[in-house]
Amino acid sequence: MALWWIGNVVLLVVVIPVVLVILRSVIKPAVSIKKHSDELVTVGSSIVTNLDAVYDLLETQRLVGLTGAGIGRYGAALDRIIPDPPARG
Repeated sequence: MALWWIGNVVLLVVVIPVVLVILRSVIKPAVSIKKHSDELVTVGSSIVTNLDAVYDLLETQRLVGLTGAGIGRYGAALDRIIPDPPARG
């Protein structure tokens, strides 16, 4: 029975404080990581909302379509302006 009480005292005096110190050394960085990740989410979401207007500013697809239509008109105008070369032979 005496060994039982000695084991309980060792548990209370040695093991539990060591576990609490280790737990604190794990929880403190985890809380810091959580804080930094929350900041990253906030900054990242503000960047995304700032970039929403960029898609409206990009007119690439519309300009490519206009360029294709302009090239077609240019080719048709050249066909009217430049006569066919005479046939050789």
